[in-house]
Amino acid sequence: MHLSRILFFILFFLIAPDVSGKTHTGKDTMIYLFPGQGSDARLFKHFRIPVGFDTTHIAYPVPDRKESLATYALRFILEIDTTSPFILIGVSLGGMICIELADTLTPERVIIISSAKRSTELPGRYTFQQKIPLYRIIPKRLTKGGARLLQGIVEPDRKHDKETFKEMLKAKDPLYLKRTVDMIVNWNRTEYPDQVVHIHGDKDHTIPIKNVQYNYLVEDGSHMMMVTRANEINQIIGEVLLLE
Repeated sequence: MHLSRILFFILFFLIAPDVSGKTHTGKDTMIYLFPGQGSDARLFKHFRIPVGFDTTHIAYPVPDRKESLATYALRFILEIDTTSPFILIGVSLGGMICIELADTLTPERVIIISSAKRSTELPGRYTFQQKIPLYRIIPKRLTKGGARLLQGIVEPDRKHDKETFKEMLKAKDPLYLKRTVDMIVNWNRTEYPDQVVHIHGDKDHTIPIKNVQYNYLVEDGSHMMMVTRANEINQIIGEVLLLE
């Protein structure tokens, strides 16, 4: 084969569009990972993604006093490169933040896990606390202590990786925990974008499934399933990503 023909085929495969019709740029699609209220990047320690994707972990600052969840979400816009395709994945509070961000940004997909797409998917105790905000008179250090106590009682599945959950919660600023509680209690979201994919467990006691409209169900999955049922979560997310 002539050298000129060989060079032609090399050039063709470098610039040819892929099966989705998009020109290959050689740059992986970025996935931004938003952890839950009492967790951090360690929540995703078992997370695995297909070839062609990369990840960035998002860390949460302490919210301002009485800052809304919608306003808080806007803080993360500058951390997201919107010049290339990107995907948002959030767990629990992280999922709620992703829902808010989708109003302003244009992610290819929003995947939320053990979370809520709107306030009506949250349990009734949050509505009660809107009307009678007892949590506001609880000292911030007691808020953190209460969270550590309730975590094991409400979600016993954490025992499968107890140290990870304990250490993540231990690292949280008590003021951050108190103010994020306020944000969640007063979240008034009523709609959500079409590109949302919701993964939920039927043994989630923090956000019970009875009010949740989910796309994928993890049987016996708890609120901690991003860690405790990582293989199943990875499989579902892999299927969703490859549909893009």
